[in-house]
Amino acid sequence: MTTDTRIPPTEITGLYGAVVKIAARKMIGEVPDSIGVLWHHPAVMKDAMSIGRKVEGWKELDRSLATYAVMASAAYVGCSACLDLNYFMAHNHKLDVAKAREVPRWREASVFSPLERRVMEYAEAMSQTSPAVTDELSAALLDELGPAALIELTARVAFINMSARMNITLGIRSEGFADSCGLPPLATRPAGVGSPA
Repeated sequence: MTTDTRIPPTEITGLYGAVVKIAARKMIGEVPDSIGVLWHHPAVMKDAMSIGRKVEGWKELDRSLATYAVMASAAYVGCSACLDLNYFMAHNHKLDVAKAREVPRWREASVFSPLERRVMEYAEAMSQTSPAVTDELSAALLDELGPAALIELTARVAFINMSARMNITLGIRSEGFADSCGLPPLATRPAGVGSPA
């Protein structure tokens, strides 16, 4: 586990803390240091986790497309914790992990369909400061996905941006979840794309 966060993890206590630890162990096999960092403000952690659970319940957007989008956004912003967790979750959801591991270099990888590429382009464009989604890209995705899935895609990318930027700012990094289940390392993003991971 990482211990070089900008705010040191604190002990997770109380009844709600016990529930959080059980849920974390059930989902990823351990209690990550990041929960100890966020435990300094349990209401923020609880609300962020609640939103995350609700996001996971959305079903209008294909799960693979949703995963590639959030991973592309995380790679662009430079959040190793988000990339690691979503790669691990792709494995748990029995998605194509060979494709998921290529997301950080999706522009060069030959494994993605044109639709998957447009979804990841949209996620990166949304993740820029200021967002750079074009009318043409939005219209193409609206035609291919429909309005409900495009709204879900947009909301998922917005949520991962909140999570990624919070993690990066707090110094929360990958804790090796994907490594723990034997997944090969994520492909390396080409230099000059997004922020350094």
